Amino acid sequence: MAFDAQAIQSAAPDPASFKAGQGLVKPAKWPLRASNAASGLIWGECQGSGANPYRVVADTTDLGAKCSCPSRKFPCKHSIALMLMKAAGDSGFAEAEPPDWVADWVGRRRKGSGGAPAAAPQPAASSAAISAAPVAPAEDVPAEPELDPNDPKALAKAEAAAKRAAKLAETNRLALEGACAELEGWIHDQIRGGLTLFLDDAQSRCRRIAARMADAKAAALASRIDEAPARLMALPTEERLEGAVKELGKLLLLARAWKAAPEDPELRREMATAETRDSLLDSAEAPRSSGVWEALAVITRTRKDGLIAQTSWFLNLTAEDPALRFAALQDVFPASAGRRSAPFSAGDRFQGEMLFYPAKRPLRAVISQRDPKEPPPASWPAAPADPLTQATERLLAAPWTLDSPILLGPGRYLSDARGRVWWKAEQGGAVLPLSEAPEKPLMGLRLTAAAGLWNGARLEMLAAAPEWESVS
Repeated sequence: MAFDAQAIQSAAPDPASFKAGQGLVKPAKWPLRASNAASGLIWGECQGSGANPYRVVADTTDLGAKCSCPSRKFPCKHSIALMLMKAAGDSGFAEAEPPDWVADWVGRRRKGSGGAPAAAPQPAASSAAISAAPVAPAEDVPAEPELDPNDPKALAKAEAAAKRAAKLAETNRLALEGACAELEGWIHDQIRGGLTLFLDDAQSRCRRIAARMADAKAAALASRIDEAPARLMALPTEERLEGAVKELGKLLLLARAWKAAPEDPELRREMATAETRDSLLDSAEAPRSSGVWEALAVITRTRKDGLIAQTSWFLNLTAEDPALRFAALQDVFPASAGRRSAPFSAGDRFQGEMLFYPAKRPLRAVISQRDPKEPPPASWPAAPADPLTQATERLLAAPWTLDSPILLGPGRYLSDARGRVWWKAEQGGAVLPLSEAPEKPLMGLRLTAAAGLWNGARLEMLAAAPEWESVS
């Protein structure tokens, strides 16, 4: 693989990171720079704002890198700067044997790899598309317009772009493979050490391994691990041990499922990042569902990484396929941008089409078509006799799932002697505990229908329909 500024720029997570790295190409900021020609390794120490310099190591053969800074971008600006200096022929790199901390990184990174298989040739792809979806394989990246076979410069440029895309896809795959191996080892360590000790220190332990996952380009996985302690602490004390078993078990299932099918788009989405909207709209395999859609609720949460996640839940009132009955529209933006008003309010309806991201049980979607006219009257669909069958089906298809939307038939909110609140079915005897108590006027009131998120222990209500109106 070429080791030059162009290749380093292609490996950068975004243009801002590459520009920031260029700003650090200053020998005065690097009290230590060294390399080992035999292994292709370079390493150094960059003086940041703290008392201790950041330790940076990179492999010039595949542009893999690691830095001790808290950045969740991979490679970070320090890694980019170190590689840029070496690629420019900086004479300040002393030839040396890798120190222990460098050897430790190499050992973990290449443990059990047995050498990477050669990547299959991939079609040409634009650099803009690659940077927009850095973890997607090259076949998911829109191809360049048809090239003129009589233009040797254009052909050479397209061939170079295809090689970079194939190499980038292989580098990302190896990074995620290493992340899975490291995560499995971490989970085993938590179990061997005792889950009680894990719960006592869950936040710092999860934060450390989440940062490692982010370094390995497993951004979605890192965010999930980062949020795990909050989910556990939200449970009653007596349920946290069981909750920890479920959290770690689902992570292990996800890691092993990805290793078995690394090209699966749903698993790649759970591990790294989602496909771009444009690639989804161009996909012929993406499921579609048309009908009258009702907005159930908008859930807004501030994540540990400083981003705000906004999820709008919809129910298709006229869906023929129950598997495409629910849709979740997701938006993530920086907390510094302030709160955004949701485009829909609970109870809003429209007639149109949802386009789902491919999955075994599709849920995340985008609106691909919307009729500006007033939708025809429609009532909520009938719920299954056993409401948890919906969650069970989703778990059987994707056992790493955290929450499953379920449709509930007629029932009521009730409370017990300890003040805990439940939803009780009018028929069939189903009784589900709620994560939060509903408004007092709804207690004991007959609900003709309801919808919520079931996490295996508690039901988070999205919307309930009393006999006169829908309530979020």
